[in-house]
Amino acid sequence: MSGDERDTDPVEHDRVPTSTFGRGARMLGLPLGYAGRATVGLGRRLIGHNAETVQNDMRQQAAAQVFRVLGELKGGAMKFGQALSMFEAVLPDDVAGPYREQLRRLQDSAPPMPMSRLEAVLEKELGAEWRSLFSDFGRRPSAAASIGQVHRATWAATGQPVAVKIQYPGADAALESDLAQIGRLASVMAPLTGSMDMKALTAEIAERIREEVDYLKEAEHQSIAATAFAGDHEFVVPEVLAATPRVLVSTWLDGAKLNAVGGWDDDRRNAVGLSYVRFLFSAPHRAGVLHADPHPGNFLVLDDGRLGIVDWGLVAKLPDGLPEPMGRLIRTALHGNAEEVADGLRAEHLLVGDVDATDLLAYLAPFVEPARAEEFHFTRDWMRGQYERLMSESHTSDNVMMKLNVPPVYALIHRVWMGGIAVLSQLDVRARFADVLNEYLPGFAVD
Repeated sequence: MSGDERDTDPVEHDRVPTSTFGRGARMLGLPLGYAGRATVGLGRRLIGHNAETVQNDMRQQAAAQVFRVLGELKGGAMKFGQALSMFEAVLPDDVAGPYREQLRRLQDSAPPMPMSRLEAVLEKELGAEWRSLFSDFGRRPSAAASIGQVHRATWAATGQPVAVKIQYPGADAALESDLAQIGRLASVMAPLTGSMDMKALTAEIAERIREEVDYLKEAEHQSIAATAFAGDHEFVVPEVLAATPRVLVSTWLDGAKLNAVGGWDDDRRNAVGLSYVRFLFSAPHRAGVLHADPHPGNFLVLDDGRLGIVDWGLVAKLPDGLPEPMGRLIRTALHGNAEEVADGLRAEHLLVGDVDATDLLAYLAPFVEPARAEEFHFTRDWMRGQYERLMSESHTSDNVMMKLNVPPVYALIHRVWMGGIAVLSQLDVRARFADVLNEYLPGFAVD
């Protein structure tokens, strides 16, 4: 994990807050703070202030408080915020506007830990002579994220620049605490995000987040991918040089974060967007692993045009690639065979009970529509329209959702698919999506 070095002022705390009481109190403070601002806002309207101005001020203040608390808590709470940041494209503009900048900040950073605490972690993990491993070591973090921060250094053995990822002290305990508390975040965010189903999102994150604490496991995933993509003209995965449960050292990548691509010209933006899609689908085929954290902070556009992929903590192992029934059923849905789709899902134990086949096909539209066109234009308006349609048909959608059975591996595939679509929509990418499915999704290609 790497990126351009930036100034980051340390904050005055040594550890991630870990106690259930302490972290729960911070989360409970979010709805209380929102209620307090609402009361003040009502008072301001009663004495003549413009209602729209007051409401916008309240949203700005709420955004600042929510993401400040999430960032300071790090751990699962921070992961929740990062996941949410991918889906802001579905929110109405009057809701999304005040939050967009705060959400983007969550994709890239969190308050860093002091150098004294960082050195203690390095000594514990790499030994008392850890400094001898590096000919220099940047004191300021280049990136600070949910459970760790990254420093740029020089690997003494080879002289090459490296990224040193260091886990926050207490991050593992904080994660466990968050798993007990994270359900509250759904209710905290509900009044701020319209009708988005936050309960489903928080449940999925709580289920998977434990997998990201062990950096030895992350090193294993990253090494598998680095070997599979070694020398590739389109993708690069950093090589792992050293790893312990709490420290990971890998080769440094310089590049622009994927979320910066939105301001590029159409041809460059579309080319990067296509590479992003190609990687998400090709990794299971080429490496037998699915990178299951598709938010833009994990992707860098290098100067030579290649796409660099970092942060391999959350991975699904797929030694046989993506499941064949997935491609076959999407192809069937493209032909509008609603009953055949329903029968196919039942045969794979992905659908239980009776459901109207037409309703099912309508529910699957966001997955199917981009595959229908020769070249599909992913936009915020399109994604928002899909979301609003499902919300307007909530009774039907709820009925379908209750009958769908999603095994763990499909849950991560679903997260990547939906997260990828959200990122493409944020970036306004036009791409030949169906070509990627033909190449990398078993069962989709026409024989």
